[in-house]
Amino acid sequence: MFQKDGTYVQELFVAKDTLGAGSAWDIAFSRDADQKYIYLADGVNEKVYIIDRKEMEVLSSFGDGGRQPGQFYGAHSIMTDSHGNIYVTETFEGKRLQKFVYKGEGAIRAPDQGVVWPAN
Repeated sequence: MFQKDGTYVQELFVAKDTLGAGSAWDIAFSRDADQKYIYLADGVNEKVYIIDRKEMEVLSSFGDGGRQPGQFYGAHSIMTDSHGNIYVTETFEGKRLQKFVYKGEGAIRAPDQGVVWPAN
């Protein structure tokens, strides 16, 4: 992380086992006034990591490799909208955009949520 003037602040290693190939493909920030969370699209491990921006701590992640809902095939770009929804696009032959609807904050049940299946 850097200040606007280019001054180095700190760094965070998220997926240490895949450093050679890289894992951070894109980031987005939560839409709250403080931008409390960083969402990191990891196209190598096919996950989205949720990071506490102030503490620089990985809180959880979701996703896995595949072509079904909630899975990624080259998770590439990520963005949020004004409602807090998260959009993830895929590269390679994934060729799709997935929308994850913001339902509010709750308890973190596991460090990795796995595949987030559509809810009824």
